[in-house]
This record gives sequence, structure tokens and C-alpha cells, in this order.
Amino acid sequence: MRYPRQDYEFEVPDELVAAEPAPRRDASRLLVLRRAGGLEHRAFSELPGLLSPGDCLVLNRSRVVPARLTGRKATGGAVDLLLLSESAPGLWRALGVGVKPGLTADVGDGVSASIEARDGEAWLVRFSTHDVAGHLKRRGLPPLPPYIRGKRKRAGLGDARPEDHERYQTVYSREHGSLAAPTAGLHYTPELLAALKARGVAVAELVLHVGLGTFKPVVADDVAEHVMLPESYEVPQAARDSLRAAKAAGGRVVAVGTTATRTLETVFAGGVLAEPTAPLRGETSL
Repeated sequence: MRYPRQDYEFEVPDELVAAEPAPRRDASRLLVLRRAGGLEHRAFSELPGLLSPGDCLVLNRSRVVPARLTGRKATGGAVDLLLLSESAPGLWRALGVGVKPGLTADVGDGVSASIEARDGEAWLVRFSTHDVAGHLKRRGLPPLPPYIRGKRKRAGLGDARPEDHERYQTVYSREHGSLAAPTAGLHYTPELLAALKARGVAVAELVLHVGLGTFKPVVADDVAEHVMLPESYEVPQAARDSLRAAKAAGGRVVAVGTTATRTLETVFAGGVLAEPTAPLRGETSL
């Protein structure tokens, strides 16, 4: 069966692209598709009433790394880097805008970044410090999606804001490692999660670190031929137990977003509900 890419292409009116989040995370809209048919326009805060006791909500608690660095060339031109991974002390793979081999840019606090060579879809970037992680903590920016940054630019707003560091994280995020937020989880609040638990909905947490594959455009004419780059995942014992309990009781397993979905598809395909269990840590290319 073919899945033509053009069937999934559409234009998003600029007025429907938000430049900033709603004041309350759970004030966003929620579209409900009933299995029996029909659509309902609801508020995200209504989610507890849409789930049932015994259901299991699955969250991805990966935390976004402030992996974006901006800098200036000696000529004054702008440089934009998204750091992917460390190849050696001070040497990183990165995506870059406004760069070429041999270029050196000032990325703040007396630290420079030199572009050495191409490395597949990325660049090899050598920093003047080995403590690049520390530099990211001080100067790194959240890697907001281009459509948000573009909307801000068109609206004459700043490219980055201090509040982005927390608003572009889920309230339950813990382990650092993602290059983009698992955005479906951005709408949850501590109060909403408490209401779900009070209703008898189990909450299971797993980890999938969003990687370079999120930024790789789909160019294949058939979407099924698109190659997904691997991303690392971990399903803790507590999450596995919650999944098993929900399935045994006839409850629904509700994955929050594509990152939780692909992790569940991977471990279920490997027999997570069977004995002996499949490894609950690894990489997935689903």
C-alpha cells in the first residue's frame, strides 16, 4: 500500500500559528474523535472526563537540552548552531545556518566555535572550551520549532525569551536528552495530572530522547519509504507494570504524542507483555 506524500501536505494559515503559548497550559483546544464517528471540539482541561478509571496514560519525561547557540562571525554576520552530540572533548556534531568550513564564530562568554568539516547531514564544530555542556547551560537556547520562530520574526517579536526555557518543557520532564520537546505533553499541568490520578487513571512514564530524525524532512514520494533515524528509549519497570495492569483489566493505553507511541510500538512488538520480557532499553527506528 502506498502513502503518497502529497496526501499529507497542507498549508497552515499564518494567523493560526501561535507565537507564544496560552497563559495556562491546559487552556488549549482538544479535538475528540469518537470511534463511533463524529468530532467534538473541547478544551484540554476536560481530558479527565474523557478517560475512564483503569485507563493508563503514557508520558515521555525526556527533558529538552538548550542545544541552540547563536553567534557572530568576524564580519558581523549571524551564525546559528544546533548541537547534536559530542564526538570528542570540545568537538561536536551540529546543524548550522550561516556556516562553512573554516569559519570561526564568537558564541558568547569568550567561547569560539570553528567549523571544521561536513559529517553526514551535520557539521563538525570545534569549540575553544571542553566544557561545552556548561556553556550551553549558560548561553544555550531552547530549540524552538522554525514555525514559531518564524511567526515571532514576522510579528516583530524577539527570537527567544527567558520563559521559553520552562514553557518548552513538559511539567513532568526529568532526564535531559531531547533536541525538541515531546510537544503533545506541553498541555498537561500538575493539577490536571492530579485530577487524572484521582479519577483512577494510571500514569506511566517512559523516556525517549528526541533526536536529529525530528528535523529530517520527508522527501520520499511514498511516506512509507521515509527512513526514521534511531532514537534511544527506556521503559522503566514501573511503567511496564502499569501497562500490564491496564491491559489485564481491559483498560485503554493512551500514548501522549508520537514519541510515547513509537516507544510503545517498539516494546510491544518485542513482547513487553510476555514472559520473559523483551529488553526495555535500546533504540527505535519506527
